[in-house]
Amino acid sequence: MAAEAVKPWWRETIETIIWAFVLAMIIRTFIVQAFWIPSGSMIPTLEVGDRVLVAKFWNVFFEPKRGSLYVFRYPVDKERDFVKRLIAVPGDIVDIRNGIVYINGEPTDEPYVKHHDYFTMRPSNLFPEVPFKVPEGKYFMLGDNRSNSQDSRYWGFADIDDMRGPVFFRYWPLDRIGIPK
Repeated sequence: MAAEAVKPWWRETIETIIWAFVLAMIIRTFIVQAFWIPSGSMIPTLEVGDRVLVAKFWNVFFEPKRGSLYVFRYPVDKERDFVKRLIAVPGDIVDIRNGIVYINGEPTDEPYVKHHDYFTMRPSNLFPEVPFKVPEGKYFMLGDNRSNSQDSRYWGFADIDDMRGPVFFRYWPLDRIGIPK
């Protein structure tokens, strides 16, 4: 029986590093990605400095649903990622009066909103008609900290192709680890 050739330690180390890098890139590109929360627009659900995981594969199998936290490319600057709550899906009729969001004529129950504002939708360049219908392939996104959130009220809709995926786990800080609601 012939003796098996033993690889030198340095070659084994380099191959291990290369395989680890390839696997990390595949996981990050297609499966799960970590994101850092840079602003207070989602307080109290997500705090400044929280770190969350996003299921990037989710949209392949499931339609985004109302109430979910999503990371998406900011429509005004596609190099930046935003996290907001998905409020309305394609076909929904949306209105906001005195800080209350109405979907299809019904007021929404939003227990996650602790800092209400008294915003009322008015016709504008973004929304010529109020109430308005969410177009196909678009989503209406709002921050939970409504009085301090740059969201769909100001820049319009998020495109389905820009949706990175839903936030499914907060892993930092350790005292707030868990599933954000």
